[in-house]
Amino acid sequence: MRSFQRKLSEFDARGIRVVGISVDPPEINRRQSQKLGYTFPLLSDPKAEVIRRYDVLHPGAGPKGADIARPAEFLIDSSRIVRWVNLTENIAVRARPEQVLSAFNQITPAGQ
Repeated sequence: MRSFQRKLSEFDARGIRVVGISVDPPEINRRQSQKLGYTFPLLSDPKAEVIRRYDVLHPGAGPKGADIARPAEFLIDSSRIVRWVNLTENIAVRARPEQVLSAFNQITPAGQ
């Protein structure tokens, strides 16, 4: 997520709103955001309701067997249609900001 923070101006320039979501409680996300200097929203989904809706729950993969969200990146348009998804089972492997920006450029007609 630090790499997304570093490229935030490039996302902003394309009208892309970067948002993170995790099963961690709001106070943990708030501390994490402050500690790492995130200026994009880091949302809390402790009951994994949204995480389940997007089918990215990784049951038992967290500390002490806790459920966590699988690493995933989505491009969702203003009509709430998912236009691009990157999913992985490995928590250490995630899309780089350049991959997301490239995917956005491929699915967005020039001039929009």
